[in-house]
Amino acid sequence: MTAPAGDWRLIREEPRPGPMQMALDEVAAETAAAGGPATVRTYRWDPSCLSLGYRQDPETVDWAFCEREGIDVTRRQTGGGGIYHDGRGDIAYSIAVPAADVPGELLDCYHLLCKPVLDAFDRLGIDAGYVEEEVPELYHPACYLRELHPAHDVVAGGSGGSDASGDSVDSGDRRRKIAGNAQYRKRDAVIQHGSLTFSVEAERHLGTFADPPVTPAEFRDRVVGMDELADIDRADAVAAVEAALVAWVAGEGDDREGVALDRDGSWTDAELRRAEELVETKYRDEGWVRTQPGNGHA
Repeated sequence: MTAPAGDWRLIREEPRPGPMQMALDEVAAETAAAGGPATVRTYRWDPSCLSLGYRQDPETVDWAFCEREGIDVTRRQTGGGGIYHDGRGDIAYSIAVPAADVPGELLDCYHLLCKPVLDAFDRLGIDAGYVEEEVPELYHPACYLRELHPAHDVVAGGSGGSDASGDSVDSGDRRRKIAGNAQYRKRDAVIQHGSLTFSVEAERHLGTFADPPVTPAEFRDRVVGMDELADIDRADAVAAVEAALVAWVAGEGDDREGVALDRDGSWTDAELRRAEELVETKYRDEGWVRTQPGNGHA
């Protein structure tokens, strides 16, 4: 399950505000759809940010807490629940590729694009895979506390799951959610992005929501960080994610046949200008962020 052939670029981890990161994901999709390179990248949210799922009710946000703590709030193009991201606890990635080059079936495409995510955990010595059995939700507005489903939810830390090939894995310990991944299609391109948990920040994560009926202890019982499962620092984890993305696109050695990968890729000036435009007109716009789609906002 390798990446489709073609021209690719790797953009290594960059710290930017959440609205800009979401704008750049959209720009990467536009570039891929227009015949430019497909993009794999890692990124960091700076400052901390709560990203809302596309149809999430803004009344589920504790706006006063976010303002007091200097936490940005933006709305993703992808569905699901809200995720709190900060500069240490979260490692983000995205993949933007022409839609014609990947499976049209959503779940097949999702599993293809999740392959480097599972490979990254393997490189870190972390036993991760899709959850084996459904787990009931604890709190619907929060991505990490929603129902866990075998088709798409990635867990780590012990028994009761399966790896990317479907084989069962068992390390003798309880398994908890470690990654939230989602995708959407935009202008003949597919964009998948995800949040990989390096370190659990339960209190701050829950603090961004309005009166969640979940305690920090219950949150930690559902969510696990890489730092609990392996003796690594965050830089090690980012490097593993980038190495897995490179291997997925180009193979472990020289670029595989039909693939050209720029391992030190960057944004063009035109892409950055387009992203700044999207920040102002969408991802930091009050109408986009604070209005639930379907309730007066397209």
